[in-house]
Amino acid sequence: MAPARAVVREVGLRDGLQSIATMVSTAHKIDWLDAAYAAGQREIEVGSFVPARLLPQLADTAEVLAHAKTLPGLVASVLVPNYKGAERALECGADLMVVPLSASHAHSLANLRKTPDDVVAEVARIRALRDASGSRCLIEGGVGTAFGCTLQGEVAEIEVLRLMQALLDAGADHVSLADTVGYADPASVARLFEKARALVGDRLACAHFHDTRGMGLANVYAAWQTGITRFDACLAGIGGCPHAPGASGNVTTEDLVFMLERMGVATGIDVDALLALRERVAGWLAGETLHGTLWQAGVPRTGAGAVSLAAIH
Repeated sequence: MAPARAVVREVGLRDGLQSIATMVSTAHKIDWLDAAYAAGQREIEVGSFVPARLLPQLADTAEVLAHAKTLPGLVASVLVPNYKGAERALECGADLMVVPLSASHAHSLANLRKTPDDVVAEVARIRALRDASGSRCLIEGGVGTAFGCTLQGEVAEIEVLRLMQALLDAGADHVSLADTVGYADPASVARLFEKARALVGDRLACAHFHDTRGMGLANVYAAWQTGITRFDACLAGIGGCPHAPGASGNVTTEDLVFMLERMGVATGIDVDALLALRERVAGWLAGETLHGTLWQAGVPRTGAGAVSLAAIH
């Protein structure tokens, strides 16, 4: 049976902002963090430990993470592209670090200047570092371009599965699968996630979809039916990968939460609070392209839809 609960991890503060030209102040990021937490989100990706010259938008990750650590029960994650980033994550007390690996050889070189197997070797070094430090920080191996790549084209399922298992063998605590460029469809999602779960079980812990071609929520539903209970999403559907042409628009947090709640899948997140936060963030990102549909139509206030949400919240 499909799960009755799901976790929506907000990744807007990292994946969302990394592709936004408008600089968002540290104070606004902390306001965003506080409001998302107040809305009920308990897993938030707060930034990335990358050189400031490469991503100045995320140069204040340590400060944002320090504030996140003051919020009880919040799992604060960061993206770390390499060993040095992992050192910073451990120093700053991150609860989880996501190490990205692209199943596309071409995208891996463009994004990280490493081959996929180089990244696997880096994860082994990061695991040794984590264990030696005595930290309880979890390591998530994020397998990107799992459904294809704008640079390379087709990415074979067998290669995705090989790399996913290699990350676990190297020391990742769990793995996730990502449709970095929005190539996935529900049938391909069901097929790959079923194979992946047959191979590694619950160690496949998260799904990350982009809504580039309008199939983001359908793909979430397909993954949920295979037993996945954690999903990444961005408020207002912002984000994408700077090194993958056309990789715009993450699944929209407020739309995803609304869909899950309407289906009777509890998220613990207040949809109205998310919509209020979206309005604030839209003000900080004036002139940027935002996505999503719930903000236009609003939450149903009469009929079955209203009853369903009221019963949950």
